Amino acid sequence: MKTKRSTKTATAPVRRTGTKLQYHAPEAKSVFAAGTFNDWRPDATPLQPQKSGTWAVELDLAPGVYEYRFIADGFWCSDPGASETVANPFGGQNTVLRVP
Repeated sequence: MKTKRSTKTATAPVRRTGTKLQYHAPEAKSVFAAGTFNDWRPDATPLQPQKSGTWAVELDLAPGVYEYRFIADGFWCSDPGASETVANPFGGQNTVLRVP
């Protein structure tokens, strides 16, 4: 009797890191992050209000390169603290996030 060998290979779990995004908007009623990490869905990743008008969220991201923007009260905003940006097709700038 022949036995079948499994053709599946074991894969190592993807290492994910906690990556914190912050946006200072003391007057905002709501702030979200949209980007390649959530298929640019503007309501998928809400930030939580912190002290002194800062909003924050911690994302569990696999290593890679991501682009994102903030949405504060419905308006798309660039990350003013960004060290790297790239032009988007709408005439604005997306923030580049590199997760090691």
